[in-house]
Amino acid sequence: MSRFMLFVILFSVTQLAQSQNTSTLSGKIIDADEQPIPGTAIHLLNTHFGAATQADGNFTINPIPQGNYRVQISAIGYATVEQSLTLNQSTQELNVTLAEVTTQLDAVVVTAQKTEEDVQKVPFSMSAIPSRQVLEYRIWNSKDITAIAPNVYSANPGDNRNVTSIRGITSTSYDPSVATYVDGVNQFGLDTYIAQLTDIERIEVLRGPQGTLYGRNAMGGVINIITKQPTNHTSGFGEINMGNYGQQRYSAGVRVPLVANKLFLGVSGMYDRTDGFYTNALYDSHFDKKHSVMGNYYLKYIASPTWAFTLNVKHNENRNNGAFPLASSIDDAFENPFEVSQNAVSTMVDNTFNTSFNASYVGSRFNFTSQSTYQSNYRQYQTPLDGDFSPADIVTIINNYGKDWNKVKVFTQEFKFSSPTHSLSPFQWTAGTYLFYQDNPVKQATHFGEDAAFFGAEPFTSILTTSTGKSSGVAFFGQVTFNITDRFSLISGLRYDYEHKDQDVLGEYYIDGIPDPVFETQEKASSTASFNAISPKVGLTLAVNDQSNFYATYARGFRAGGLTAISPDPNQPPLYAYKPEYSNNIEAGMKNMFLDNHLKLNFDVFYIASTDVQVPTLVIPGAFVITQNAGSLRSFGSEVELSTTPIKNLQIDYNLGYTNAKYTSGFVPDPDNDGERLSLDGKRQMFTPDVTSMMAVQYSIDLVRAAHLKFVVRAEWQYLGHQYFDILNTLVQDNYSVLNTRVGISGKSFEVMFWGRNLADKKYISYAYNFGAAHMGDPRNCGVTLRKSF
Repeated sequence: MSRFMLFVILFSVTQLAQSQNTSTLSGKIIDADEQPIPGTAIHLLNTHFGAATQADGNFTINPIPQGNYRVQISAIGYATVEQSLTLNQSTQELNVTLAEVTTQLDAVVVTAQKTEEDVQKVPFSMSAIPSRQVLEYRIWNSKDITAIAPNVYSANPGDNRNVTSIRGITSTSYDPSVATYVDGVNQFGLDTYIAQLTDIERIEVLRGPQGTLYGRNAMGGVINIITKQPTNHTSGFGEINMGNYGQQRYSAGVRVPLVANKLFLGVSGMYDRTDGFYTNALYDSHFDKKHSVMGNYYLKYIASPTWAFTLNVKHNENRNNGAFPLASSIDDAFENPFEVSQNAVSTMVDNTFNTSFNASYVGSRFNFTSQSTYQSNYRQYQTPLDGDFSPADIVTIINNYGKDWNKVKVFTQEFKFSSPTHSLSPFQWTAGTYLFYQDNPVKQATHFGEDAAFFGAEPFTSILTTSTGKSSGVAFFGQVTFNITDRFSLISGLRYDYEHKDQDVLGEYYIDGIPDPVFETQEKASSTASFNAISPKVGLTLAVNDQSNFYATYARGFRAGGLTAISPDPNQPPLYAYKPEYSNNIEAGMKNMFLDNHLKLNFDVFYIASTDVQVPTLVIPGAFVITQNAGSLRSFGSEVELSTTPIKNLQIDYNLGYTNAKYTSGFVPDPDNDGERLSLDGKRQMFTPDVTSMMAVQYSIDLVRAAHLKFVVRAEWQYLGHQYFDILNTLVQDNYSVLNTRVGISGKSFEVMFWGRNLADKKYISYAYNFGAAHMGDPRNCGVTLRKSF
């Protein structure tokens, strides 16, 4: 049915296409010495039109419908340029001189509003990390963006999932409050997204609720990751990284036109391994030894000037021989850093598959995009996993019940229409619909060993919990920008979301050696729940001049409700529903570019009021999550982004965020007194440093100017303020700083860099569970990178 609907839509919009006058665009791209720059990419934003310069720096694009466009010009080693272009005659020239990347700041094109535009024109706060900075910051995993974007904190609890917080809106369950998109595909939950990164074009961090265009679970913001895609120009790279702790990382990629102007192929892959930072004192062995394999494959077909089709397949296979390298408490973590003592060591198998098919149409009346996706994640522990994080045989977790269990599957479909690229109308609009279906069968046992009496449990018994959950939903969305004048615009958006959940649960009690359950700890129960939400957005933008923009917005955030599968209290029924979480957000800011792209200064302030805040609690020893609505939260703060190239070959980047996020009402159960409740009034939000700060200073010295050969030295200072890891504020990490460096030789298409992370070997907690188990941030580590691009 979906294929038939897609065919009907594609056929219909094709019939609406009109013939237009066309232009041939040609020109030449040169450097400051008037030398041609071969391999320069020229791309007309929000179209399928593009080209690469030849050896003489010349290019030609033909035919292009006449109208107004924005064009992006980018080349390795040069600052990216983005400018206006009007095509109003049959032939037209575009000649551009590019400056070296060390002499001015890049113009960065983003897709934050699901259309390509200059990041400085986007009417809300966001950070864009282009490919060059991804390499310079050495961002290998999505958690590495912590503090690079203001008020962003992301940490790995030990199992390759990342918990991310933006402005005090934090993800603490499998349904995140910060949505992650990779190449336009919503990484539906913490189970199905791929956190490891390679061959990245840019990373966009959208702060504040993005429900109108991105929908469910984007109430804190969106992390939008875009990988490099194939074009008409053959390009690629190879990279080797070696470091202490047995770190090895090999990656490579190639992008080629199989048929010029028609068919393109892109392939990239990555293999990494490490002996891990932790030692298991019980066995005097490496604990978190792991390796992974990742692939990303593109096939793009431009059928005509108006139609293009893209198939993208991604996969990531992780093997971790010591998942959850946790100390039993924060005190234990600091007393014996990077040391665990666990008797049950298992290999975690974590396989993620992600594929999408895109069809896009660029027409004279409207643009259209269809995106169909399938995602899956299979995660299991090959042998029982330690659940008490001690040398005693108290509790282990078992989930190896075959591939029919613990495998999450997600299907999504989005249809999106938008105003035509070169429209002269004062209205720009986007509208569409989004559908999803998720299947999540879970089977997991808690086994009590010979020392189970420490927990008051009967030794050599198990509690097996079986749960199947299905959810589906539909959303309709639209956003309009009305340009009242050339400098003043109004924005209005609205989204309606509907979601339905079905879940059942069964708890059974087993005795070792007896194959059948002795009795049911929880008789089989089923339940359903439905939720809906309307997410409005209004805003205004004022262009003070061509380099400075002011904006102010109001938006409502929404995080879907759900069903808690099982309760730790036998008197409380399972499958009780928790309500959706909502927030009202007000934000105002300015974006400024000064001194002919040599200084960027962005500033914003925000206020957030959240209700029915969802707080998940991991219950030990059962290792299941209980989610409840805890109360109301208020968050306010400000953010600053500064980048400058004050002199040639010197670039300084500084990002600062301040967040004051506190609960204003609500109660949670007292863990020490059954039946009692504790007030949350005045408690700080979890996983939210009050200050995030990142300063990066990079200086290069010309060695052989004609060959673009430089000596590069870089220093980074990251500062994170006071934060808590539990809702009652008993688990705390004081403020701390981390120093990083990068030094070496770079050329136009290669680099040899030595890098160091956490040079002062600062000991700090990056994540802790509500029951006290703690995971430390990475220790001092160093290595070398060899990279060749073409």
